[in-house]
Amino acid sequence: MPIKLPSDLPAYDVLNREGVMVMSEDSASRQDIRPLRIALLNLMPKKIQTETQFARVIGATPLQIEFSLIRMTEHQTKNTAAEHMEAFYRPFADVAETGEKFDGLVITGAPIEHLPFEEVTYWDEMTRVFDWTQSHVHSTFGVCWGGMAMINYFHGVPKHMLDHKAFGCIRHQNLAPASPFLRGFSDDMVMPVSRWTEVRRDEVEAAGLPVLIHSPETGPALVEDPCHRALYIFNHLEYDSGTLKEEYDRDVAAGKDINVPANYYPENDPKRAPQNRWRSHAHLLYGNWINEIYQTTPFDLARIGIDSTDWRNSAGG
Repeated sequence: MPIKLPSDLPAYDVLNREGVMVMSEDSASRQDIRPLRIALLNLMPKKIQTETQFARVIGATPLQIEFSLIRMTEHQTKNTAAEHMEAFYRPFADVAETGEKFDGLVITGAPIEHLPFEEVTYWDEMTRVFDWTQSHVHSTFGVCWGGMAMINYFHGVPKHMLDHKAFGCIRHQNLAPASPFLRGFSDDMVMPVSRWTEVRRDEVEAAGLPVLIHSPETGPALVEDPCHRALYIFNHLEYDSGTLKEEYDRDVAAGKDINVPANYYPENDPKRAPQNRWRSHAHLLYGNWINEIYQTTPFDLARIGIDSTDWRNSAGG
């Protein structure tokens, strides 16, 4: 079944052309089933690109998904038209005020990783989001900075600055092949990495959290937090084929000292078109996450945050 999107959202036409099953709200309303309510708290500057990337991987399952877009209340984006934000996004304060609940929430990365968490202008509201997920969201997926912020808030696991950017397509190891979130995963895989910070495996495991995917080169990539019904991924399986290229070209044009993304271009030649070697695992991971939500979420949305306390055992954590 398809993901339900507003027919005038840019992602609707993009995904429809790619063959991803999308459904307008009018069509979805005629189906007598409850769609999963998945929200995206989008902290990235390029909102349209990011919402399309996540809609692509979330909408590739046989389940009907109702996709909602959320933004921080006071933070104003400089890279996306105000008309788009007004038409498709709701501020978190409005969402929280209504008391509505979601089966799943994705919290994206943000280009603020050089800042201590407490110096982020919207950190106070971000902590309210984290607390709100425990009563209003069945399962949360923190991505890159979003994941580092969540694991720090809930467990005190610090992020560490790197002396150079972890950048490229890095090989990772599957440490938990029996995990329902890694169903169908190979023993190792390539994953896009783009960050100046890291969390460390010993500190994650000291907090009592299982590391599901790890790289000797760039550290933990996927961590499960059963007690908070959350997954944290510090890399970018959702990236398009050309996203790392866009980041590299941007930094080169700005005169920044940036390394060529490793193992991304054929023969590491930026003049050649990059190859996508992570797409299948991206669909597997988010498909597995959606499936676990479907298997464990209460049918009655009002019970989310109440019956969700059983999520750990139901999800195999």
